[in-house]
Order: sequence, then structure tokens, then C-alpha cells
Amino acid sequence: MRKVVKFLAAVAAIVVAAGVQQRAEAAFVGAPLGLRGAIQYGFANPPVRWVMIASAFTDGVSIYGFYAMQPYLLQLYGNPKAYGIAGLSAAIVGGAQIAGGLLVSRLSRVARRRTTWLQVAVLASGLTLLAIGLVPRFPVAVGLLVAWGLLFATVSPIRQVYLSELIPSEQRATGLSFDSLMGSGGGVIAQPLLGKAADVWGYPASYICGAAIQLMAAPFIWLVRRHRPDL
Repeated sequence: MRKVVKFLAAVAAIVVAAGVQQRAEAAFVGAPLGLRGAIQYGFANPPVRWVMIASAFTDGVSIYGFYAMQPYLLQLYGNPKAYGIAGLSAAIVGGAQIAGGLLVSRLSRVARRRTTWLQVAVLASGLTLLAIGLVPRFPVAVGLLVAWGLLFATVSPIRQVYLSELIPSEQRATGLSFDSLMGSGGGVIAQPLLGKAADVWGYPASYICGAAIQLMAAPFIWLVRRHRPDL
């Protein structure tokens, strides 16, 4: 009986190993196809490529702007132990994102072209970050943070819909992942640079630098509008 059990266990192990190997081989074969599709319908497609390149400038700045806002508000408030103020930035951004999400459908009726909103969001976000750096006052920073959060919340779903329309459904997940990779890659460069600027020159200067990086995305969105004037 013991030998029968050992035999059955060995057979089961072989079957499981074969299944794992088969799935691994399928994944190995499918990976180049997925990458090829992501390049063909993503980076090789100009209207998608320019949006992805723009995200390399905008995403890293956005992440830095949010996390640096907490110590910056504490500094402007004048009390480093006022932890409620640090949580205020997260609450403001969270509330602004909810409100921005509710505004998306109404804004879409004002301007049908999604590229218009992408261009407006890039320029307005850059100018908002610039104002945060140029006017280091607590009430001003809080108000500009609300505006910045609304901009981010309204443009994100518009951008996702734009990319989803241009990437076939079979390659959409890979294409959107590649877009996220571009944004993360830009953040790897932008965030340490902005953090170093904050250490050397202070938070206001780092937000001014962040605004400059953010505005570098504007020419790429203009190229998107040039290639797809109908979107």
C-alpha cells in the first residue's frame, strides 16, 4: 500500500511539473509577442508615443509634489510638530480627486477633444507648481494644492480613455503597463533631482524646478494634437 501511495505521489508530481513547465514555456513564448505588440501599438504609434514620453516628465514630478507637500506645509505653518497639518495635504488631495472624478463627465461636454484637456492639464499643473514655489505662504499653498489635486484627478481618467482608444484590446494591458513604466522611469530621475534641490535650495526652489520639468511635457502633447487632431 505504501508503494502504491509513493507511486501515485510521484505521478502527481510529474504531472504538476509538466504543467508548470508548459505554462512557463507558453509565458516565455508569449512574452516577446506581448512586447512586440506593446511596441507596435504603443511606442511605435506616434499619438501614443508622445503621451508616453510626456508621462516621463509629469508622473515623477506629481509623486514628488505630493510627498514633499507634507513637510513643506509644516515648514510654512511654522510648527514641525503639527502632524495634523501633514495629514491635511493627503486629505486635500484625496478630496480633490473625488471632486475631480465627478467633474470629468461635465468637462468632457465643454471640450470634446481629449488632447485639449491633456494640454490644459500639463500647462495648468506646471503653472500651479510654479506658483507654489514662488509664493511660499501657507494659505496660498493649501489653495494651490486643491487646484493641483483637481487637475490631476480630472486628467487621469481622460488620459486612460485616450490611450485605451488607440491601443487594441489584445495589447491594451501591456501598452498601459509600458506607459506606467515610462512614468516610473521618469520618476527615477526626477525625484532624486528634486529631492536634492530641496536639500540644497529649499522646498520652494524644488517646486519651481518641478514646474520646469512638468512644462517640458507640453511640446509632446502638442505633437499628439498634431498627429490626431480628431481626438
